[in-house]
Amino acid sequence: MQAQQSTVDPSEIAKFEAMAAEWWDPNGKFKPLHMLNPCRLDYITRQIAGEFERDLTSDAPFAGLRILDIGCGGGLLSEPMARLGADVVGADAAEGNLPVARIHAEQSGLEIDYRHTTAEALAEAGEAFDVILNMEVVEHVADPLSYLTATQQLLKSGGLQICSTINRNPKSYAMAIVGAEVVMRWLPRGTHEWSKFITPDELFDLLSQAGLTPVDRKGFVFNPLLWSWSISDRDLSVNYVTASTKP
Repeated sequence: MQAQQSTVDPSEIAKFEAMAAEWWDPNGKFKPLHMLNPCRLDYITRQIAGEFERDLTSDAPFAGLRILDIGCGGGLLSEPMARLGADVVGADAAEGNLPVARIHAEQSGLEIDYRHTTAEALAEAGEAFDVILNMEVVEHVADPLSYLTATQQLLKSGGLQICSTINRNPKSYAMAIVGAEVVMRWLPRGTHEWSKFITPDELFDLLSQAGLTPVDRKGFVFNPLLWSWSISDRDLSVNYVTASTKP
């Protein structure tokens, strides 16, 4: 089989390696993710439970499921999935993130298979997963369609992919770049490129082209008065998440 070309963008990887040590600092450079994480987990766990008929009130409801957390960073999603009983592979193209993730998992008493690798390399190796968490990655790759095609190849038939990203419009520029990087200084300037943001319709089209069936999309909405995030059925204007299945 011909080797797939990597869609990794080296300049994007360098940005996150520079911030690696701060992954588990709730007031550090990844403060926005720590704030968003409960909202992300609520969506992810409900989608997985619904797709695989799991009872979230039971012990280890995700036992028997193999989950890939692609672009895992410091493990903010990998660890909750492991606590719910899943067999978790955390993959990241930024090698500097992984020692932080491994140490924190060990301190937490969790077994997580963290790897310095890419979606394309995993697909070429013939890996297969029930669920792929593809969160806030697609806006950082060089070729979104090739990347999503690789993640589709990694899913088992009937598998589920959760993919989140940022919409592309004037509001998202104001909120995700001016607000988060310039005003609030939650992220270093240049973390995001507005031109790489993807609209919900564009992402649904890319997922379909990659061989997946989009089944759901929701918005993640930040309320500056309550200083909290919530899930919205209608407001996908900035951060949003999608669910798709592999036939």
